[in-house]
Amino acid sequence: MEGLFQYIIYFAIIFIIPMFAQFNVKSTFNKYSKVRSTSGKTGAEVARIILEENGIYDVQVERGRGFLSDHYDPRAKVIRLSPDNYDKPTVAGTAVAAHEVGHAIQHATGYAFLNFRSALFPLANIGSNFGMLLVLAGIIITGMMQTGGDFGVYVLWAGIGLFAFAVLFQVVTLPVEFDASSRAMKQIQSLNLVNEKEYRHSKKVLNAAAMTYVAATAVAIAELVRLILIARSQN
Repeated sequence: MEGLFQYIIYFAIIFIIPMFAQFNVKSTFNKYSKVRSTSGKTGAEVARIILEENGIYDVQVERGRGFLSDHYDPRAKVIRLSPDNYDKPTVAGTAVAAHEVGHAIQHATGYAFLNFRSALFPLANIGSNFGMLLVLAGIIITGMMQTGGDFGVYVLWAGIGLFAFAVLFQVVTLPVEFDASSRAMKQIQSLNLVNEKEYRHSKKVLNAAAMTYVAATAVAIAELVRLILIARSQN
């Protein structure tokens, strides 16, 4: 019974929580992307205003592609906003654009967690792409070898070690995203880009987006714990 309860919790973390987070962010964004901002500023204009007010002149703002594809590219120093956020003066577009500028401000001011995440990215990429392959190989080798199965266990633990870098990347992403949202809210308020009601709505948009990162981190941690339990059972 205890094992069944554990599997239910694992299933909820892996599937239900991420699905709810994605549904929440899409429904929240869709709702406030239909609310015109009183400032009349498009997302692109909001981004450029905040950049200029913070003395950042080497970051470009471009129209991206796809739904909710907004991001800041620190290597190219470019903020790419999805077409609706770039072109339209909406509450959702204002919040998202300000959030992405928050990342640009982090970059310009040398925010420690952003620097750490950038340094961690190559290892996290390797861990995400090859960690699970080593885990699978370790499990297969351990199951096939009647003697000398320790080699398979070593391979399994090596895969878990690589995958742990991907999990750490997800964990470090949380303070980066929450800090960018905090900076965004301060900027749109201090620059009078939103009124009091729009401020609350913008916060809802960013909170919903933040929960997708929380869900992704929960999934990564749950998977890491599961792999560790598998490895320990092979000893």
